[in-house]
Amino acid sequence: MITLESHAISLIVSLACCDREAKVAPMGLEIHNQGFSDALVILGAAGIVIPAFARFRISPVIGFILVGVLVGPFGLGSMISQYPWLYYITISNPDSIEPFAELGIVLLLFSIGLELSLKRLWSMRRLVFGVGAAELLLSGLLIGVALHLLGQSWAGAIGLGLALALSSTALVLPMVGTASGVGRAAFSMLLFEDLALVPIIFALGALAPYAQDAGWSGVVTTLWQGGLTVALMFIGGRFVLPRLFAQAARTKSPELFLAASLLVVIVASVATAVVGLSPIVGALLAGILIAETEYSGEVESVTAPFRGLALGIFLITVGMSLNLREIAANWWELVLAVAGVVAVKAAVTTGLLRAIGTRMGIATETGVLMASPSETTLIVLATAAQAQLIQPSTAAFWQTVTAIGLTITPLLARIGHDIARKIELNSGREPEVPAGIEGPGAVIIGFGRVGRLVADMLTAHGKPYVAVEADIDSVAEARREGYPVLFGDASRAELVDRLKLGHATALILTMDDPVLTVSLTKRVRGWVPDLPIIARARDTAHAAQLYKAGASEAVPETLESSLQLSEALLVDMGVAVGPVIASIHAKRDEMRQAIKQEAEMDREPRLKRTRLSEVET
Repeated sequence: MITLESHAISLIVSLACCDREAKVAPMGLEIHNQGFSDALVILGAAGIVIPAFARFRISPVIGFILVGVLVGPFGLGSMISQYPWLYYITISNPDSIEPFAELGIVLLLFSIGLELSLKRLWSMRRLVFGVGAAELLLSGLLIGVALHLLGQSWAGAIGLGLALALSSTALVLPMVGTASGVGRAAFSMLLFEDLALVPIIFALGALAPYAQDAGWSGVVTTLWQGGLTVALMFIGGRFVLPRLFAQAARTKSPELFLAASLLVVIVASVATAVVGLSPIVGALLAGILIAETEYSGEVESVTAPFRGLALGIFLITVGMSLNLREIAANWWELVLAVAGVVAVKAAVTTGLLRAIGTRMGIATETGVLMASPSETTLIVLATAAQAQLIQPSTAAFWQTVTAIGLTITPLLARIGHDIARKIELNSGREPEVPAGIEGPGAVIIGFGRVGRLVADMLTAHGKPYVAVEADIDSVAEARREGYPVLFGDASRAELVDRLKLGHATALILTMDDPVLTVSLTKRVRGWVPDLPIIARARDTAHAAQLYKAGASEAVPETLESSLQLSEALLVDMGVAVGPVIASIHAKRDEMRQAIKQEAEMDREPRLKRTRLSEVET
């Protein structure tokens, strides 16, 4: 369990020591202070190394872990005796930054809570206590049975199985969030695992050879005390938090608002830790309570920098635990162990999600993403070793497996995403495409933010359509959400032929590619002279080119938004509405005439938007 109380006490003691040393040497701080070198490494990783990784499109998660490997005790830190100057670019004492790493996990769960609400949490109860519980128990059972067949005792196999069945909250949720289908499924299982962590620890204590009934009585005590604490937090938080943040907001001091936010997180985490629950449960509850207030957005923004940096520190500690020499000496056993754990967990998670009706692509991506062990696995392994359920050497081996699993989590996320994409595209579930394929309807080419909005409006009015998109990730995501989208490159003539635009009611071009939009408009107009072609234009000059190419309507995306912005600005500045609207109409007419002249049109382009008050009833 994360012991925030002991870390707080040690922090106070260290501050007192620093104060005493400062009195002895008031002229300056000692440059050999360990905190300086640790801060140099951490800030160097965040400000220099990680942007370099981002430039080469390498995940920051991997970047922080590799930094930990490099500067840790098994990397450059092992060479300090030969090269003393390495002291300034290595972390000599990994335990000194551990409290900040744990704070990163706490703030992560707090930020997740800010994105939730009590209503949404209640709607997820089937996933949390159904799929989440089944995934943990079934994965733990299968891994435990396999380890028992390999010679581990039953008690030790159970402890190892439950430890390895856990998945990483700190790595998984930042990659997928909680809003997508994958994110919701992953979050529900991770939430149950976080709730089950303390009962698992007590249960392992009860299985110890020297234990009697103390372990099970501890489980019961933790459950009723934890439930009471959570209830009190929900009741008290509804009355205290709005008043606390209102008072902080009245001061108009960002520092005070930040202090109030961190105070709520720490108090909630300590409260749950005191009664035996994990501090991250308290942080999650604090976030959920603040999410019910109007201050959630501001709280999230002021705590985000601390969360990002603290999570980076956590990832550095993961890298520091990797002993490359030990990995090289036992690489075959480690590869088999990691592969076995990943395979079992991926299969179990995918199967359970499919059993409740989740689409194959989402189930597979979630299963692969959740397949690696967790940072909390290290806690359970230490507990099992302390309870004498496993040998210290066994615990060390699986700790290395866990560190490797955490390191490859971003790779698993990428693999799972690619597999899910191929499954969605090759599942044989072609979208129902009434437009241009089997009957009349609209054809949307380009399914980004503009194309999606057009599709939603067509659906709202009962008009059939089919969309075409060249980005395969966008196609897979849209199909998962139920949109009839085809994968294809509109620049290829054979795709346009397959759409059979002669039977379509309209063609809508929403691609953010001015050259392709003009060429496609010209080509289609030559084939289908009477087909309405409505195209997205970048500006008035592009709109004129589209009208020349044969577009029925060309809508400059910058024109209307600029006019609406100007109208809102002038009205809010106190200018009378009548003159504002008159000037907007005049500017629109000016643009209309410019397009008409440049496109050599016989009619004026239709740029004016229709107001509801102007519609004849």
